[in-house]
Amino acid sequence: MIEWYKKVVFENYANFSGRARRSEYWYYCLASTLISMILGVLDYFANLSPGGLELGVFRGLYGLVVFIPGLAVMVRRLHDVGKSGWFIFIILIPLIGVIWFFISLCTEGDDGQNEYGADPKDEFDEMDEIGKELA
Repeated sequence: MIEWYKKVVFENYANFSGRARRSEYWYYCLASTLISMILGVLDYFANLSPGGLELGVFRGLYGLVVFIPGLAVMVRRLHDVGKSGWFIFIILIPLIGVIWFFISLCTEGDDGQNEYGADPKDEFDEMDEIGKELA
């Protein structure tokens, strides 16, 4: 999980091109949510929630730091299912848009290369094979 998080935040901070596997996207979401919850608890105990707002200082700063990589991995995830990154705006359509968007994020990516790049599963499998050969 941490490897996927580091890949999104540090290696592909603002990379909106290419494709992202489901595991990359969902492990990033899980790690980001856990970090945000921990920072929320720290904000609560440090009394850093100004004016009684739910969003404290640490959690707010963290949200600003991960906004761009979160958006970038979401666009790359859409690329993996063959959709343009602009399809992110479908969530503005009440209910139907949000449902379609969630289903798109859960759908398995296109096999092989598509217009947005090589299949990330193939790249991962190749690296896995190289690691096995070296061991």
